[in-house]
Amino acid sequence: MKILHISAECYPVAKAGGLGDVVGALPKYLCALGMSSAVILPKYALRWVKEHRFIEDYHGTIRLHDRHLPFTIEREIDDTLGFPLFVANIPDLFERDGIYASPEGYGYDDDVSRWLGFQQAVLQWVAQFWEKPKILHCHDHHTGLIPFMVKYCPEYRALKDLPTILTIHNGAYTGAFSWRHIDKMPLFEAHARNLLDWADTIHPLASAIRCAWRVNTVSPGYLDELKAPDSHLNWLLNNEWHKSSGILNGIDAQVWNPATDPLIAHRFDGDINRFKAANKAAICQRFRLDPELPLVTFIGRLVSEKGADLLPGVIERALENNAKMAFLILGTGDPALKRAFYALRDRFFWHFDASIEYNESLAHQLYAGSDFLIMPSRIEPCGLNQLYAFRYGTIPIVRSVGGLRDTVRDWSEENPRGIRFDHFSTDDALHALYRASLLYHDEQTLTGFRKRIMDLNFSWEKSAEAYIALYKGVSSPL
Repeated sequence: MKILHISAECYPVAKAGGLGDVVGALPKYLCALGMSSAVILPKYALRWVKEHRFIEDYHGTIRLHDRHLPFTIEREIDDTLGFPLFVANIPDLFERDGIYASPEGYGYDDDVSRWLGFQQAVLQWVAQFWEKPKILHCHDHHTGLIPFMVKYCPEYRALKDLPTILTIHNGAYTGAFSWRHIDKMPLFEAHARNLLDWADTIHPLASAIRCAWRVNTVSPGYLDELKAPDSHLNWLLNNEWHKSSGILNGIDAQVWNPATDPLIAHRFDGDINRFKAANKAAICQRFRLDPELPLVTFIGRLVSEKGADLLPGVIERALENNAKMAFLILGTGDPALKRAFYALRDRFFWHFDASIEYNESLAHQLYAGSDFLIMPSRIEPCGLNQLYAFRYGTIPIVRSVGGLRDTVRDWSEENPRGIRFDHFSTDDALHALYRASLLYHDEQTLTGFRKRIMDLNFSWEKSAEAYIALYKGVSSPL
């Protein structure tokens, strides 16, 4: 093992968002390029975990203040993901049927203990390796204290020269917690205390930015946004500019392949318009929608970060003004938004429907059958949905932020890839929908647009090569 990815998520084992997609794909593509990689994440009581076999690799005990918790590190026996998968089995902290919250949406109140326990278990396991990994690749704040621990905790002194890389998938989630939890930390050198502190809290993300050998975001545009004056991390990332970079995410072209996708009703056979029409008909038959109208979908978490709170007002105004469009929502999140979407469904028969759930299979079908995908995000570090949409000939309508700005060229530009709007406002979003309607009714332009975006290559090969270059810059020959 050369690269050990340490993460809270990994598709298809445990996924709540884009983090899971990235950690489920990047190691597979690294291995294909000759860079042996493995993943470790907590052992949740999730369906995928229960359906696969694991064998114990290590057992130990972690300390969280006055609690001593036994744990085991287990490896999936059959390596079904295309790379070695390890799980940290800490029953007291992770034997639950949710990643960050219960299926009912209630967050766990012991997150500080959960993520501190996970990180300590991983490092204890790695420290006993005869031949250690060349690099520890940490993903988001859940693993953000590892770069600090390997440098300044005597318990992990054997790892102090091991390079660490932090990938920031979403800087809005920092993992910050009160100093009253300091007793749950492993012992560390007193002089390093300031490397934990940010705004009078223990701040895993800020600590990782300071202590990791390299830091990258999941798109160049998102790094620029985090360094901007209105970002809470701007001073820190500007101070650490010399070790920071942006690497655009890729997508797993094997999973997201319209010609072979087992989750869609009709596979792509070379005729783009027939492919879109057949899959759209399957959607409209399942939901109460008019197949003659352009279909605009939203797929994702119903949270303000994704701009989901803008959609009820935008859709209501569009349909009250007799817009000839149909809308479909797929996602879970804010209960108030759930109620708002159900109210719209009752009012606008044949023009609006919603499926308030997490449904990976349905998501594939919506990418295949929708005409447009709307992403009105407030924050979008990279965005994978627009890349999936490209793959299936669905035209993205996006707000110009982060990775959306990096990947989606507007219809007014050369070689366009979608429709963009700048301001987080109902008026701007409505104007974008108006432009989408014009595009839809220009059949020749629409067909050319679809073909162009389906030919785009955002697979992981290119991104994996960028990560390999990053790894080679911090380690002895790999």
